[in-house]
Order: sequence, then structure tokens, then C-alpha cells
Amino acid sequence: MSGDRPIIQFNQARYATSADKLSQCPADSLAEVAFAGRSNAGKSSAINTLTQNGKLARTSKTPGRTQLINFFDLNLPGLRLVDLPGYGYAKVPVAMKTHWQQHLDTYLQKRDALRAVVLVMDIRHPMKEFDEMMVSWCQKTGMRLHVLLTKADKLTRGPAQSTLLQLRAQLQKRLGDRVTLQTFSSLKNQGVEELRAIISDILLAELDSLNADERADGTLE
Repeated sequence: MSGDRPIIQFNQARYATSADKLSQCPADSLAEVAFAGRSNAGKSSAINTLTQNGKLARTSKTPGRTQLINFFDLNLPGLRLVDLPGYGYAKVPVAMKTHWQQHLDTYLQKRDALRAVVLVMDIRHPMKEFDEMMVSWCQKTGMRLHVLLTKADKLTRGPAQSTLLQLRAQLQKRLGDRVTLQTFSSLKNQGVEELRAIISDILLAELDSLNADERADGTLE
């Protein structure tokens, strides 16, 4: 086998399936990175920009349209992106909100393939209640967290960088080197390569580990 590291071609991402609850999720893959965020934070747009596919994740001017856990297969077998239900849309019935939250919690706690969470926040309104919940969960479990500060085009460079630096200092005190942050704009296509690089490193680390184990076992030449 060549020593070259494989490359994730995000533009080859394909919809796999959707699940209403954990029991409907596909079998655990090798590694998954899940996108989470409050409704209207720009999560679906971020996924579509990342994959250069404007129709991959549903987008709408009506927040809260992502009501299922959506799985997308990448070009390397066993690697996936996951779009988690948008959280906090006021016009969704309370019973449905409760249902989503219960199954979101179950996925986060019991999905063995989950390697990191990309937490999408509107840079103008960071660290709302749901964001704090996700950060606390990652702090408790040791899950890798990448914070994507979206809609950065809505701020000038100075305020955007100030928000980034303040939030980075705050979160690194809590999560250390398990958290990274960046600014992002789907509209201006800003921060896309940085996001691809970070997700690639997280997912390919799993392949690196697998290949190392196979070499140790003598099953990989």
C-alpha cells in the first residue's frame, strides 16, 4: 500500500439516509463528524458550502426544517458527515421539540462512530442556551469540538476577530486543545478550506489508526 494519505473529496458527498431516532440510524461507520446548531445559525448552508452541493442539506428561510438526523457518505468508505436536527425553533410544537431533543441526546451519547461535533453559531449571537449545552456536553465527555462562527460577512473584520478571540479564550479554558474555532461565511465562501482541513484531519486520523493496527497485525502490506 502507498504511504500517501487518502484525500477526502467533499464534493463527492452523497445523501445516505435519515433517521428519526437512534434505532433507525445506519450501522456505526468508521468515523462521523456531526454538525449541530440552533435553528437559523446557518448549519445547512455550511454543509452545502463545504460539499459544494447547494442541495445536499435542506435549507429554507423557515428555520427548523432539519427535523431528522441526516447521514451523508463521503468518498472514503466508512467516513460520514451527519446533520443533526436544528434546535430552538419557537414555532415547532413542544412535543416535537422534546422528541428531537431526546433523540439528539441519545445519538450524541451512544453513537460509537462519532468523533467530533461541529457546533454552528451565528457570530452575532454566540453561546446561546443550546450552544452552552453542547459545549458542556463536550467538556464532560471529552468529545472534540470545532466551533464554526457563521455569517461572518455580517460583521466587519475587527468585530469578527474580536468575537473569535474572546470565544477562543473562553472555550480553551474549558476544553483545552480539544476545541478549535474559526469564522465562516457561506455567502462569501470564507473559511471553507480551513473547515475542510479540520474535518479531514479528524476523520483521516481514524483511517491512520486503523491502518497502523493492520500493519501491527501483519494484515496490511
